[in-house]
Amino acid sequence: MRLLAAFLKLVRLPNLFFIVLTQFLFYYCILLPLLRSAGAIAEIGQQHFMLLSLASVLIAAAGYIINDYFDVNIDQVNKPKKNVVDLIVSRRWAILWHFVLSGIGVLLSLYISWRTGLWYIVLANFACAFLLFGYSISLKQKLLSGNILISVLTSWVILILCLSEYRLSQGSVDSSWLAAQNKIMRLGFLYAGFAFILTLIREAIKDMEDMEGDARYGSKTMPIAWGVPATKVYVAVWMIVLLALLISIQVYIIRFHWWWPVLYCTVLIILPLAYTFLKLFKAMTPDQFHDISSITKTVMLTGILSMGFFYFYL
Repeated sequence: MRLLAAFLKLVRLPNLFFIVLTQFLFYYCILLPLLRSAGAIAEIGQQHFMLLSLASVLIAAAGYIINDYFDVNIDQVNKPKKNVVDLIVSRRWAILWHFVLSGIGVLLSLYISWRTGLWYIVLANFACAFLLFGYSISLKQKLLSGNILISVLTSWVILILCLSEYRLSQGSVDSSWLAAQNKIMRLGFLYAGFAFILTLIREAIKDMEDMEGDARYGSKTMPIAWGVPATKVYVAVWMIVLLALLISIQVYIIRFHWWWPVLYCTVLIILPLAYTFLKLFKAMTPDQFHDISSITKTVMLTGILSMGFFYFYL
């Protein structure tokens, strides 16, 4: 049981749940209802969707494992009580599990691409596995590049679904299908943009939280290269951008009298972000930055759950 608990901690089980929940809600609350309204069938059927979600989870889990594999020394400083590799799981088993999970994820993607004809799926998921490996080796220790990569990969969880319904040739499709496709793309990019910006914010906050260990082992993260005050300004700018976008969206959907979604987003997304913005400039210690990071993670969850409203309003 101790080994199982260590493995689940190593693969970040709550984060894997986020991936499954995100794809499940987008597929069943947005993509399928819109296609049904246009009398169309999804390019990725429900069985293939389940396999695609599993592939996403396996590749992400492998990414978390390789990240901890290369971060053993840093984690002994930043989070000694949470460290698993070398204490419970040997480095040899960690690297083996990384390649096994990545391999299965890519093979599942290959099967889905073969069955659906959507060959970009296996290419994209192979690229994700490769980039996660590269991120763990060097990119995470460099200024901005690692944060941007993780933000792109987070948003890809949504984009891979909405892009599966996009056809370059639109001349032979009827107007109702085209309207459904456009809505899927708009909502997909809306939620992907939300995930991208919020991940940029959270990664920078985590860099400030982990600054001591990162500095000791030569990482060039934003707070080390720019300093904590400049990093706070960077985070604050992205928070302002995100808040402005969210408020604009609420103003837009009020005209449709979607009162419950507006109330939900205001109370559970916008206000917590505003509270985080106020706490940001007072934060000084790793524990304070950890608290702010936890709030942004909760906002990510509430943002994901807001997809459920579209099942009733589309």
